[in-house]
Amino acid sequence: MSRSSAPSVPFKSDESSAITEACREEKSPLLYWTFHASSQIVTKLRISIVQYLNTAPLVWSFTNGPLHGKYDLSFTVPSQCAEDLHTGRADLAIIPAIEYQRIGDLVVLPDMSIASKKQVRSLLLISKKPVREVRGLALDRSSRSTQALMRILCAEKWKIAPDFSEATPDLAEMLSQSDAALLIGDPALRISLGIEKESRSGAEGETICTAALLGITGSELLYVYDVVGEWRSLTGLPAVLAVWAARRGVATPDVAADFIASRDFGLAHISEISFESARALELPAPALEAYLRRNIDFSLDQENLRGLNSYFEYAARLGLIPRAKPVEWAETKAVPVKL
Repeated sequence: MSRSSAPSVPFKSDESSAITEACREEKSPLLYWTFHASSQIVTKLRISIVQYLNTAPLVWSFTNGPLHGKYDLSFTVPSQCAEDLHTGRADLAIIPAIEYQRIGDLVVLPDMSIASKKQVRSLLLISKKPVREVRGLALDRSSRSTQALMRILCAEKWKIAPDFSEATPDLAEMLSQSDAALLIGDPALRISLGIEKESRSGAEGETICTAALLGITGSELLYVYDVVGEWRSLTGLPAVLAVWAARRGVATPDVAADFIASRDFGLAHISEISFESARALELPAPALEAYLRRNIDFSLDQENLRGLNSYFEYAARLGLIPRAKPVEWAETKAVPVKL
């Protein structure tokens, strides 16, 4: 990256080998790990950030722009971001959307999220059989919000009640123990990009490819479903996957303005982000740019808010949260849109 190079990964020219790497039990490349330096200045707010590519535009000013050094940054998986905020190790965090309902006394920074309107490509259900036949489902433990989304889809769209289990994101191991696996983040995106030219369409919303294409021994067929695409089919609404949240009183109008400015700075530098990330992920920069521009939406516009509200209502109905409490917004210099 512009300040220091990301951890090197051996280059693999064979596309199926690159997909195999995504299926191993490895963390995604920590794209901005070089920018974290624990501050001894207690006045710096501590920000916990998801390490996946789709968060980069939200924090690019903090890591590569005018706001670099102003906040104490740490990078991890979505579930740990929520835990950091819950335990007080972070003052603000980008958390799985469902965790807003589970952690008390939080406010949400308005007009920002990680959402997807129709198809996300980085949240995949990968199954050894058509989804309505699934009896066991391994859930990537990295994101509780996507786990909840999967439970909603099973109950409300596919009308199945599989045995759920949590697992580390190792696709081959997950499928050796269960009929299907939920995979999220950069490993899922790598698979989406890798199978686009070597797969075929099945039933509505279903992509079919060989297990060998994903680096799994055998010649059986695998069925791949885009989780946001399935949510859109169920509700007609976008999926809001994560939001910026803070303890009440932490996110002042000036802090909220910094986060909005960082997002706007990142959106103006999508091409640069894609180029830098391509080296760490060993994926084509144009494909990553298309993903950030077409598959991810960084706003909380009215349609996204309706999708978030619907998600909370489904979660409450299925007992995944006690009730769907209304969103409380951080104070800003402008009047936020209300849910």
